[in-house]
Amino acid sequence: MTLFKRLFAPLAALLAIGATSAQAKAPQAAHPALWEVSDPDTTIYLFGTIHLLPEHFQWRTAKFDEAVDGSQQLIVETIVDEKNPAKIMSAMASLGFANGLPPLAQRLPPSKRSALAAAIKSSGFPPQALDKMKTWAAAFILLGNQFRAMGLKGQEGVEITLRDNFTTRGKSVGELESNLQQLGFFDTLPETAQRQLLEGSIDQPDAMTKEFRGMLAAWSRGDVQDIAKTFNRDLSASPELQDALIKRRNANWTKWIEQRMTQPGQVMIAVGAGHLAGPDSVIALLERDGYHVRRVQ
Repeated sequence: MTLFKRLFAPLAALLAIGATSAQAKAPQAAHPALWEVSDPDTTIYLFGTIHLLPEHFQWRTAKFDEAVDGSQQLIVETIVDEKNPAKIMSAMASLGFANGLPPLAQRLPPSKRSALAAAIKSSGFPPQALDKMKTWAAAFILLGNQFRAMGLKGQEGVEITLRDNFTTRGKSVGELESNLQQLGFFDTLPETAQRQLLEGSIDQPDAMTKEFRGMLAAWSRGDVQDIAKTFNRDLSASPELQDALIKRRNANWTKWIEQRMTQPGQVMIAVGAGHLAGPDSVIALLERDGYHVRRVQ
C-alpha cells in the first residue's frame, strides 16, 4: 500500500494543498541522489524526487542548484497544476466513473466500513459521488485525508518547487506522461488491487507516517539501495503491478531520454526516486543500453 500511495502522489498532491503542519524535520545536510548522462553537446540530469514534503524541508544543495541553473528545460512525470485543476479533473471524470458499480461500502469487508464512513465524512466529498466512482478513483480522493493528516503539502513537493523555479525564469517545463495517461495506469489495475488501495486510503496515518519518515531519511541521505529495497518489497507479491506501474513506465522514459540525447542542450529530469533505484530503474536501463550514467551527488 505504501507503494501505491507514493505512485499516486503526483496527482494526489492536489488534494494535500490544505495541509498546515510538518511531521518530519530536515537533516542538517540533505543530499538526495543526482545523476548525469552526457555526450559532447548534451547533458541530462536525473533527479529522484519526493512528491510531497513537510513544510520548510530543506533539500537543495549547491551542486543541485548548479545543475538547475544550467538546464534549459525541466521534465517531470506529469504536470499537476494546482492553480488550474481543470485538466486533472477532466482526466478523472473521463476515467474514474462507471455505471452499475456496487456502493463503495460494499467493496470493503464489513470490518472496514465504519472507518470508510469516517474517512468519507472527513473528506467532505459527497458519498453518493464516491459510490459512482471506480474503486481506485475513490481511493484517490480519500488519500487526500492521509496526506493532510501527515502535514504534507503539495506545494512543498520537489516537482512544484522546481516548476516554479523554471517558469519564473522563462524556462520550459514538460511532462513524460499526461494526467490522463498516468491515471490510466491505475484504471487498468485489477479490482482486487483497487480494493486493497481503498483499504489503504482509510488507514490511520500513524503507520504511514512512520514509513514516510524512513523513506524521507533514505532519500535525504541519497541511499538508493534502501529506496530500491523498499520498492522491491512492495512489489514482490505482484509481478503484474511491477510490470504495469514500474517496468513499462521506466522503459518508456528511458526511450525518451535516449531520443533527447540526440539533441543538444541541458535538461533536468525529476521523477519519483523509486524509478531511479534498483535493477529495473531508468538508470539501470540506460547503462544496459551503453550509456555512462555518472552520479554527481
